[in-house]
Amino acid sequence: MACGAIAQHVIDVAGRRGWAVDVHPLPPLLHNRPEHIAPAVAALVDRLRPRYSRIAVGYADCGSYGALDEVCARLGVARLPGAHCYDVFAGAERVRALLDAEPGTYLLTDYLALSFDRSVIAELGLDRWPELHAEYFRHYRRVVWLAQHPTERTRAAARRAADHLGLPLTELRVGDHLLERALADLLDTDPVSPGATPRPAPRPAPGPPTEPAPGTRRAAAQAAPGCDPADRPAQR
Repeated sequence: MACGAIAQHVIDVAGRRGWAVDVHPLPPLLHNRPEHIAPAVAALVDRLRPRYSRIAVGYADCGSYGALDEVCARLGVARLPGAHCYDVFAGAERVRALLDAEPGTYLLTDYLALSFDRSVIAELGLDRWPELHAEYFRHYRRVVWLAQHPTERTRAAARRAADHLGLPLTELRVGDHLLERALADLLDTDPVSPGATPRPAPRPAPGPPTEPAPGTRRAAAQAAPGCDPADRPAQR
């Protein structure tokens, strides 16, 4: 399974590495109601269990405040490391440094830049009540785009999002190699027994991957929609 926000990246990585992985997306907009993520994951795991010997959860915590970890422990599945997908793409230390340098940082991914009108403007009601803009975004000072695969189309979308917020845009190229490493670690993790505490996946190391994963595996990879910190409106 994969969250709709990172599903295409998961598919790209799996194809590149030759993994026999079926990707089952969950709706990206679950991130606007993170309390619904853990129940949705549990329901999908239960639905897929008869078809697969192994299921992997591609969500980070994603604003569930530990509820997703409880589901993973109960069902005997492992998830991606990190608090949100920004950690998966850029690394937790790098994201922490960005927010320490400027707490008022609004983070974009490729998906969030391209879907900004739908995921943010429409979902927050700003197309209907534009006066709410100041209430939602008054404390933000900059936009940082964590660019996985920068193209002119995605760059233009990131600029439009920053212009809508009235903030300067910084492009930070992160690629998808940390996601690739996290997925490789996730698929190499032994399945945990239901009710046991899942072992944390190894921290992704910086730099591009060098060795292909040994063999291929059949698994269901489940990931999350754009993953946003819960205390940042409509951030994934």
